[in-house]
Amino acid sequence: MPIEYLPFLFFFVALFYSSVGFGGGSSYLAILSMVLTDFYEIRAIALILNICVVTIGTIVFIKNGVLKVKLIWPFFVLSIPLAYFGAQLKLSQSIFFLILGGALVLAGAFMLLQFVTSKIRSREFSASKKIWLGGSVGLLSGISGIGGGIFLSPLLNLLKWKDPRVIASLASVFILVNSIAGLIGLQVAGTFRPDYDLLVKLIIAVVLGGSLGSYLSIKQFNLKVLGILTAILVFYVGIKMILVYGFRIHI
Repeated sequence: MPIEYLPFLFFFVALFYSSVGFGGGSSYLAILSMVLTDFYEIRAIALILNICVVTIGTIVFIKNGVLKVKLIWPFFVLSIPLAYFGAQLKLSQSIFFLILGGALVLAGAFMLLQFVTSKIRSREFSASKKIWLGGSVGLLSGISGIGGGIFLSPLLNLLKWKDPRVIASLASVFILVNSIAGLIGLQVAGTFRPDYDLLVKLIIAVVLGGSLGSYLSIKQFNLKVLGILTAILVFYVGIKMILVYGFRIHI
């Protein structure tokens, strides 16, 4: 894939993911791995783009009163330090993409299930359960190099915790803080080395796409189709990573 096409492609990735409260880190990683060779450069760029997209979403959710801080703070107690720790683990490129691919297959399946299962009354979680869930996903987000909202949001929707838009607002903040923690972890580990020329172009693309996606989300458009398409994309990316890095099969 010619590198000149990346900004155009990343615009639509950011549009899709931000419309359901995500940053798009999984697809950024997958796409960048097809055009770049430096594994740590790929992780650094994906985390920065994640931060750009979900910052927009977080601001939009705050302005519209969707974000409920008193409901979500326990999710961050363990997620931030564990995301920082996970980012410092030095894995081989093949192991990294196998872990990420497996996690994305599960996330895609969970996302599809959340759109086909019937809705029931939301339930409350104890603070300890929120802390445990946040910590588990935070560690995975640090290891995988993405914010973790793509794992947490479908899980909470399946568990029927709160309104889907409250969950989407949590996912945005969760991705933001864990991506920042992961980025610091990469810096401390000496593995933060992005291509700044390419990064600037991609930031512009994802900011535009993320702004439009966040607008569609908060205006309560029917996002079911976009959500299903995003879930299929996540599932496909996960399968592709497993086949390419686990079985050396290119599709």
